[in-house]
Amino acid sequence: MFRKLIIIAVATFIFAFNANAGSDGEIILKKNKPNEIKDCFENLNRATFAFNQVIDGVIFKPVSSVYRVLPSPIKTGVSNSLDNLSNLVTIPNNVLQGELRKAGVNSGRFIINTTIGILGLIDVAQHLGLPEYEKEDFGQSLATMGVGPGCYLVLPVLGPSTVRDATASVVNFIGGDAWYNVTVNNDTQHFSDFDYYASKVTSGIDFRAKNFDSIENLEKNSLDFYASVKSLYLQDRQQKILNTNKIIETQDDSDWEEIETK
Repeated sequence: MFRKLIIIAVATFIFAFNANAGSDGEIILKKNKPNEIKDCFENLNRATFAFNQVIDGVIFKPVSSVYRVLPSPIKTGVSNSLDNLSNLVTIPNNVLQGELRKAGVNSGRFIINTTIGILGLIDVAQHLGLPEYEKEDFGQSLATMGVGPGCYLVLPVLGPSTVRDATASVVNFIGGDAWYNVTVNNDTQHFSDFDYYASKVTSGIDFRAKNFDSIENLEKNSLDFYASVKSLYLQDRQQKILNTNKIIETQDDSDWEEIETK
């Protein structure tokens, strides 16, 4: 209970900061251009970005370089399972965004893939004709409600985000993520804290492996790697909020498989 009160207090503080940042026009609504989002904490963000690069070089890059040479069926199975788990956050956000049909389809996908698909390792639902929708999160839901992103923010280990999205992610830890509830909040005989955190680390490794060459090329060819990553992230995030694949600016971010802050 005390931990939840602390989380709620932090979330309230960040929301208050976000509101203050927007009082003079800084808050940008969801349909504005990503390049209008301010980098209010640039010095801190660059320091955190440098720290994340060290973590990447020590852990994620070497592990993902091994992971990416595993047989395709193994990598596909892992990705399918992680995508299946993400439905536990996507479904309630489909409802929050008024997309009840998508919520129904994703619920059906989750049930079928979790059971017949062996905990999501096999995407049986796709073969049954259930379309796969894009992942949704509480940050996207806030954006569709008109809440501006606030300032750009780089989180330790988790990477690029915004004040809005970082705040929204707190919802996962106070009941918004069923997977977190089952594993961490309610340590059952079937699942434990380890299962939750292992899935998050695996998700990071899976992402890094999918985008291994793109990240390496971007770092090699960028005059300012930090600025390039920020630009790509904000554009990718805007596309997800608007549910479009349209390139928003001149920068082509189609090489990125997906970018997540959850």
